[in-house]
Amino acid sequence: MMFRLLLLSLVAICGSASAEPFLVVVEKKANEVGFYTGSGERVAGVPVGQTPHEMVLDPDGRHLYVSDNGVLWMDYQGPGGNTISILDIMEKKKVGTISLGDFHRPHGMDIHPQSRQLIVTAENPDRLVLIDLDDLTVVEDYDNGGLAPHMVTLDHEGKWAYASNTGSNTVGAVNLETGESVIIPVGIWPQGSVLSSDGKRLYVTNGKSGTISVIDIEEKEVVGTIVTEKGVNRIVFTPDESTLVYSIGSYLDGQNTAVGFADVATLQETDRIQLGGTPLSMSLSSDGKYAFAGVQDNDEIYVIDVANKEIVQVINTPQEAGPDPVLAIGDYQPK
Repeated sequence: MMFRLLLLSLVAICGSASAEPFLVVVEKKANEVGFYTGSGERVAGVPVGQTPHEMVLDPDGRHLYVSDNGVLWMDYQGPGGNTISILDIMEKKKVGTISLGDFHRPHGMDIHPQSRQLIVTAENPDRLVLIDLDDLTVVEDYDNGGLAPHMVTLDHEGKWAYASNTGSNTVGAVNLETGESVIIPVGIWPQGSVLSSDGKRLYVTNGKSGTISVIDIEEKEVVGTIVTEKGVNRIVFTPDESTLVYSIGSYLDGQNTAVGFADVATLQETDRIQLGGTPLSMSLSSDGKYAFAGVQDNDEIYVIDVANKEIVQVINTPQEAGPDPVLAIGDYQPK
């Protein structure tokens, strides 16, 4: 859903041929969101909350929500932050803040375009938090059924949220209307996830297992496994959904620095591209031609040609920026 939502949003704001494409980058260590041209020039930096981790684009295609987590790594101690920063990406400025109150260390987020509600994982305490984007207030919170909810994906109706419970090796499926939860055992250290466009399959990476679990949404159980490598973390579909593209990079041991490709039909890994550092994020350009992997500890962003499976650009961010997720706005072309 998020790929289609992102595509529609980008069409809304960048439909004009004169629109200049750019990249939006969460710079975790610098506590900023950076803006970069196709040539890799950093043209602006917008301060947000302490140690931002993830971002999601509003269906209006203009406003960006950034989780102000407050700690660098999820296994660090500390209360963390309790805000979501709101940016206007066209004006390149912060325009608001959402307070989460007692819910700290916000991380993964997803938006349902019809309901105008934002779902957020909170790691302290372990909850899912629902935010009304019109009022910018918390309207509900849910038991995610496990420990350390990290990333979250909504189904296409916005009824069920699927949280990766990293600390308990499960996915917590939570009904946002009733609060009902179904606990789905997966591999060790579940991380990112992506939902097929027909809404039938959820693919969840398991960092310490080195696998990707395939969940049947109707049955809410694992029906397949893709074997890859320890450290697998973020995952996306190519536009035709024939291929999964994912980052492989374990901050626990600094090994396995790559981008992987797996065939959806056979559930087999088909290719792997080695990177010069440990990637923690994975995203695609709106046309699916390019993949972006942020290498936080090297202050680099790798741009990969998906069809040819080769690195076509390495963007150097400022020292100690700590780039993580990347969002491509418009018809991005590396220069």
